Amino acid sequence: MRKKDEMTACPVATAVALIGGKWKLLILRNLKVRPWRFNELLRDLDGISQKVLTDSLRQMMDDGLVYRHDYQELPPKVEYGLTDLGREMLPIINALADFGNYYQSLNNKT
Repeated sequence: MRKKDEMTACPVATAVALIGGKWKLLILRNLKVRPWRFNELLRDLDGISQKVLTDSLRQMMDDGLVYRHDYQELPPKVEYGLTDLGREMLPIINALADFGNYYQSLNNKT
């Protein structure tokens, strides 16, 4: 998790720092349903590079939003899922989805 001195005084800016960027919200969208394996996420998130996915998952793990479960098997099996703190973000993700659906419906009427 981020230290107090790494956060701004503005709570909105803090939340945006945690989930900002093109990919973190989409990763969270996927993880809200179930844990995903790395390659599943890579295939599902069209256009994301392996490096960006790795970096995003690491940042979200460092921030306490995502966990990594290594099953210690051969071949390797690793899954990523939401922590309890990450699940606290679900109302935000759902609200964004609701607004996106609403906005799309406005555009479909024209």
